[in-house]
Amino acid sequence: MSKRLVDIDDDLLKEASAVLGGSTMKETVNRSLEAVVLADRRRRHADRLESMRGVDLDKPQVMSGAWR
Repeated sequence: MSKRLVDIDDDLLKEASAVLGGSTMKETVNRSLEAVVLADRRRRHADRLESMRGVDLDKPQVMSGAWR
């Protein structure tokens, strides 16, 4: 981990802290960054499922064991 000197909007930090449950500035910023990354991963995964790109869920041999 590295230290950074950044200007942070106090109102946004307070609101993010309340939403994310962070008790310190560091915890809130790290939780915020993690939330952004996880949201992007979910969006990309949903896009993949929507397009069925790289997914083998349309193959009967794969889906035959899905409900076991």
